[in-house]
This record gives sequence, structure tokens and C-alpha cells, in this order.
Amino acid sequence: MADLSTDFVGIKSPNPFWLASAPPTDKAYNVERAFEAGWGGVVWKTLGEDPAAVNVSSRYSAIYDSYGEVSGFNNIELITDRSLEINLREIEAVKKSWPDRALVVSLMVPCEENAWKTIVKEVEKTGADGLELNFGCPHGMPERGMGAAVGQVPEYVEQVTRWCKQYSKLPVIVKLTPNITDIRYSARAANRGGADAVSLINTINSITGIDLDQMTARPIVDGKSTHGGYCGPAVKPIALNMVSEIARDPETQRLPISGIGGISNWRDAAEFISLGAGCVQVCTAAMVYGFRIVKEMQDGLNNWMDSKGYERLTDFQGLAVPNTTDWKYLNMNYKVVADIDQDKCIGCGRCYIGCEDTSHQAIELTPQADGTNRFDIIEEECVGCNLCQITCPVEDCITMVQKDTDKPYMNWTQDERNPFKDVS
Repeated sequence: MADLSTDFVGIKSPNPFWLASAPPTDKAYNVERAFEAGWGGVVWKTLGEDPAAVNVSSRYSAIYDSYGEVSGFNNIELITDRSLEINLREIEAVKKSWPDRALVVSLMVPCEENAWKTIVKEVEKTGADGLELNFGCPHGMPERGMGAAVGQVPEYVEQVTRWCKQYSKLPVIVKLTPNITDIRYSARAANRGGADAVSLINTINSITGIDLDQMTARPIVDGKSTHGGYCGPAVKPIALNMVSEIARDPETQRLPISGIGGISNWRDAAEFISLGAGCVQVCTAAMVYGFRIVKEMQDGLNNWMDSKGYERLTDFQGLAVPNTTDWKYLNMNYKVVADIDQDKCIGCGRCYIGCEDTSHQAIELTPQADGTNRFDIIEEECVGCNLCQITCPVEDCITMVQKDTDKPYMNWTQDERNPFKDVS
């Protein structure tokens, strides 16, 4: 069986599955239940200065897929609404009871040196394993000059990170906001400030939907609403891209990453790790399905690693990074075309409709004597866009087949069709 243990910037855990800073990690009761279920670590819900934050009711809304499952989750909840003293006392107790689990504490205080100095010193006394600086919360806190209001300004990210490294001996993880034009700028700033690692992504500014009877966005608070933080499976593609941007950027490629964003199963975790993440953080899946989903995650990752011959996570960590590049370096002479397995085709015509209406008219429809239709690829018209394969409801009925072009590798910077080819 594969070894799932991790050593992330000196923070050890029995597996890479951590609970993200969120409602599931708000108190000792939740965290201990999580550890009993098998989670390798937690990031305690964000602490702030007293008096504690005050939340509203209601706080959550969601987007559902065609099967009724939550695909996107929105919240307008703030940082912990319990006192700093209670949180610190519980953190210390939990860490003593569970010394083999990772316990990182999320923090958010005003952008003042003394405020950060004070709170990191208090957290150090608890025996916690590390700090996570919450520079990503997109609602409620930015209006107070915290959260995303810091994360969107690289100079602030660098300064606060440097303060925390100056006043604490604990590993410092900087949690980045996705509500920014280019994630690399804030990651570079964290790196310059001395961060031991970054975690990403935090939630995305969102309104999940409108109640058309009340004409109010959800969640509704006494007839009004506001934008919140979006997470869940729907944000995974955005998170993977941002993780890859940091992992392959020359200035941050050696900066450890804790991956966050829509991780719901072992495969999601493996994808983040393949792009360089050293551990992953989960929130929405635990809130929707409960803490025991971590057992399925561990078993699935173990089985997959065994099937691939990977003995430890580092065996495949980052392997997808070299294969992720800029569009301009992709091979212009590489060609694939679609192929339909007639034995598997059920004649639904979805591939034909999609291609005929919205793509390249590369599928031919031929009526059959029995009243059914046959669909065939017109190879000379097929551009290999994958649309037919995506719309087909039958697994492996449509595959993309590579065609030999007898041409060498050539990217867009070398292509004669590029009007800027010779511009330095």
C-alpha cells in the first residue's frame, strides 16, 4: 500500500487531506470529529481580534447540477464569531490530544504591524504547527481593510508576510485570493516576504442566483443580499490553473503549494498534487457529505497510486507541471480527428447536432433502412476540436485519433502565419 504521509514545510500529517479554514474547523468539537474520521490535518477557522465578528442569517446558497448535486457553493459567513481566548484554548487542547495531525491556524487582523505581532505570538503558545494568513476572504472583511483587500495588493501581501516571519518561528502559509488579474503577482509578493508556502484558491466573488419572486439574490437576509465567496467543484478548473501558474513561474516554482478549490474525491487531489501541491484542503465536499468522505479519498488515492507503482506522493508530485505551457508553445503540426465506434453508437445524434450547428460540419448523417441514422466523421473537415467527444453520452464511443502530418514540431512563435513572428 502506498505511503500517503506528508511533510509540508515541516508540518507532518498522516495523509495529504486537510480541512480548509471554514465552518467545519470552527471549534474543537468539529476538529476532533474530523480527526476521528481520518483527516490528516485542519486549518482552524480564521481568528481575528476581539470583539469577535458577528454573522448574519442566512449565510449559504448553492448551484446544483442536473443530478441535484451541489456543484457550486456560496457563503457570506465571516471569520470566527467566537472569542479569541476560547479559540486559542481549544487549539492548544486539540493539538495535545492529536499530536500526529497537522493543525494550522488561519489569521486575519488589521493591516498593522502590532496587531499581527500580537496574534502570531498568541498562536505560537498553543503549540499549533503553522500559520495561514487569510488574504482572500472576499466579503465582509475587505470593507474593514482585511482579507481580499490585502491579497489584491502585492505590497501589502509582502509586508504582512514579512511581519509574520519576523515575529513567529512557525511556518507561514499565505492564502491567496483568486479575485485578482494575475495570481503570480501576489504569489511573488508572498515569496519576497519570506512565506514558507502559499495556499490557493480562496473563494471567488459570486452571486449564485436570484429568487425571482422576491427579486433578491440568495442567500436572503431580510429581503436583501450581497455577493459572497464561491467554492465547490465548479471552481476546480480555476484553482488548477492558478496552481499551475505559480508552479511553473520562474520566481515561485520552488514555493510549496497547498491546493484548494473544489476537491471532492481522490482524483481531484491527485490532479492538484500532479501540478505541484504538497497537500490539499477540502471544505465544500465535507460540508455536503460529512467528514467520513476522507476514507473514500484515502482509499481511492491509495489504490490509484498502487496501480501506477507510486510508493509515495512525491513520486508523482509536480509531474504535470512540465507538460503545462503557454499556448504559443503548443505544436501547430499536431493533428487529431474524431473516430466513431459504430458498435457503441446509439444513434442519438448529439455529436451531429453540435458539430452541424456550432462547429465545423464534419459529421455526416446517413438515414438507414430501419429508420435509424448512421453518423460518420468527414475526416477532411474535422479539426479535432473534441466537441463531438464531449457531447457523446456513451463512454469511449468517440475517440480522438492522432494523424501523422509528416511535419516537425512547430509552435506559433515559429509559424510563418504569425504576423509577429520576427518581432522581438
